[in-house]
Amino acid sequence: MRTDFTVLVLGLGLVTSAAGQAPRRPIKLPPIPARQGPLAIVVGYPTRGSAIAVGDSTFLFGSVGDGRAALTINGQLVQVAANGAWLAWIALPADSAFTLQLEARRGEEVAHADFPLTRAGWVRRTGAWLDRGSMSPQGEVVVPAAEALPLTLRAAPGARVALRLADGRLVSFVADSLGNPSRGDRYVATLEAGVGEVNPALLLRSRSARQAAPVLEVVLGADTTRSPWPLILIRGPGSPQVVRLDDDPTRTGMTDRTVIGRGVISGSYSFFFPNGTVARADARFGNDVRLRLDHDAIAWVPLEDVHAVPAGDDPRLGVMGSLVLTRDSLTGTTRLRIPLSRTVPIRIDEGANSARITLYGTIGDVDWTRYASGTTFVGRIDWRQENADRVVVDVEFTRPLWGWRVRVAGSDLLFEFREPPRIDPAHPLRGRHIVVDPGHPPIGACGPTGLCEPEANLAIARQLRDRLVAQGATVTMTRQGMESVGLWQRVALADSVNAEVMISIHNNALPDGINPATNNGTSTFYNHLAALPLARAVQAGLLSSLGLRDLGIARGDLALVRPTWYPAILAEGLFLMMPEQEAALRTVTGQRRYADGVLAGLTAFLRQTAAMSTATRLGRP
Repeated sequence: MRTDFTVLVLGLGLVTSAAGQAPRRPIKLPPIPARQGPLAIVVGYPTRGSAIAVGDSTFLFGSVGDGRAALTINGQLVQVAANGAWLAWIALPADSAFTLQLEARRGEEVAHADFPLTRAGWVRRTGAWLDRGSMSPQGEVVVPAAEALPLTLRAAPGARVALRLADGRLVSFVADSLGNPSRGDRYVATLEAGVGEVNPALLLRSRSARQAAPVLEVVLGADTTRSPWPLILIRGPGSPQVVRLDDDPTRTGMTDRTVIGRGVISGSYSFFFPNGTVARADARFGNDVRLRLDHDAIAWVPLEDVHAVPAGDDPRLGVMGSLVLTRDSLTGTTRLRIPLSRTVPIRIDEGANSARITLYGTIGDVDWTRYASGTTFVGRIDWRQENADRVVVDVEFTRPLWGWRVRVAGSDLLFEFREPPRIDPAHPLRGRHIVVDPGHPPIGACGPTGLCEPEANLAIARQLRDRLVAQGATVTMTRQGMESVGLWQRVALADSVNAEVMISIHNNALPDGINPATNNGTSTFYNHLAALPLARAVQAGLLSSLGLRDLGIARGDLALVRPTWYPAILAEGLFLMMPEQEAALRTVTGQRRYADGVLAGLTAFLRQTAAMSTATRLGRP
């Protein structure tokens, strides 16, 4: 077992170079207070003896109890902050298990700690090696009888790779020319139609008995590696099965009443199907079901949200009738009813002043589009039959779209469109209803000295709440104390108070194997286009207030930014794992600076909205 390590010293959250030239410390964070106490080596992360899924390097952090102490890991010096916190980035040996030796010294006092770790999924790349984790697909796979199934894996370059099926047939792999030619370790093959058990009843449920697994062989010279391939291939129904989508079949009220769909397995969320949507399913990979939306469109949805419908349900195309637009004078929202003979799968794509609604498996039979008086927010509605089984409805707005939502009414789709609130540019927060979400618990990131997100986020949220209220806003907090609150409970609360904006307060961490010295900073996440200007404004406010590296804004598949009825963002202001950033979050000054950055961004966003609304009323571009 090798014990030689390279340790990259991380001082005050930034890299200290080998030449001893430390980059400038962020000047907008309060200084780290000095701490003197008993000498004790504490590793806050990772857990002793844990398996970490990393490449050649990873980080550790913790504390030694006294900022005057000197710390080494395997003989290499690690800088200790004034409060005793430390963070180290280490190169790992080419082995599956190893032990770090930590030593802390303060004068004549010495503390030692041995810290064992293992590398999850580590592969010794010698001889006829095989990365078993790369074998794809795995688990139970149900595909139509006539569909071929592609297989991929990583193994020793130049090897002879084949899969021996239970009936003795041999399926040969070839090196993938589309992969990285310099590595040559990616192999592909195809299981043609006819391979696998035929059982049309297993599309929405699992087998009770297991098949014999096929065996993979990797041969390189005189060396051979064999491994069972954990794949159960089942040939499902020849035609798609009619199903109903519902993420809350027992009516608990603890979901967002929407089934999330992806264009590819494990990809980004691309579809938001309202509960009650009827679709056709034709394949399953483990717990992901493939919907055949129309002749050339698919979506993958969770198996738990897919439910069989009674036999004999009509699988034909849905028919869209005449479109009706109304306005609710009590709520100030505009409603679009799309009459349908059956509730079909849909996709909504937002523009700055528009929304495109795609209806799959649908034909249009529209006599008219009816606009009620007073519906000035919607300027125009067009529809077209894009192909034989797909209809597109385009909605154009006279002002930016603030929010939207959709529900199933019978078999029809009922959309609600929300226009921007009336904002006083001189007092943009006056009268606004803001939901402030202190992210977590449960779980959450923690820092070297044990400060965790639930506590830090709540302190920031309280500072932000007080500032918003002082400027005339109504504020609803998703939690007031350290109680655990579910994600959809937070969203449901915002919906119940008819929130105009939701801001979720977080502080960041990194996964194993990512260098924190070059990847820490400030970032802001959004999901829907209406929230993008808010995300930009808050990111700018946080950068100005905190002075950290700009990690940018990003679209994220995060539960707290997926609501569509109002702009919603999630701010990741600081990294708790960085010693000086964790220390800042322990202080009222650091908490206030975070809150001030969010407040400045929100204020700028609302003023921008007010200016755009004024320009629209005056007819200016």
